[in-house]
Amino acid sequence: MVVSEKTLKWGLCFYPPLLFQRIWVKKFHKGFRGVDVKINKSLFNKNYNGSIFGGTIYAATDPFYALLFDQLLQRAGFKVRVWLKSASIQYLKPGRGDLFFTITVSDDMLNEAIEALNTAGKFVKAYPMEITNAQGELCATVMNEVYVRNLYQGEEPRIAY
Repeated sequence: MVVSEKTLKWGLCFYPPLLFQRIWVKKFHKGFRGVDVKINKSLFNKNYNGSIFGGTIYAATDPFYALLFDQLLQRAGFKVRVWLKSASIQYLKPGRGDLFFTITVSDDMLNEAIEALNTAGKFVKAYPMEITNAQGELCATVMNEVYVRNLYQGEEPRIAY
């Protein structure tokens, strides 16, 4: 489904798995070329050490590469299925306050996906993410492996995030 940046932002802000963990989409960049996300520390996502629960940090990184590639490729005329194939995270420093990350999809990234879809019918690639605190200190690094493939004739175009 093709939607506007603002519609998807507000839809995700009130999506229960993100809302109840206090994961807030600050904004989608123009044309879905990126997203800014804030993980608000609260009573609902604080662990016994007083830092943000690792599962919340992990969950915050889950949908965004898939959403960005899905929206960009649909706008390029593709009917695709996009999902996060795998992910790994390294916690480097406790998130004792709010955490932030930004993802951007460059022209090279998008062109690589389009070329793979046109030749092989699918695209699989891992992309890094860095989660920082308000002081800019690196708190976690994440590798998200995105899976994209063309839908086959007759297959239902379901959203798979």
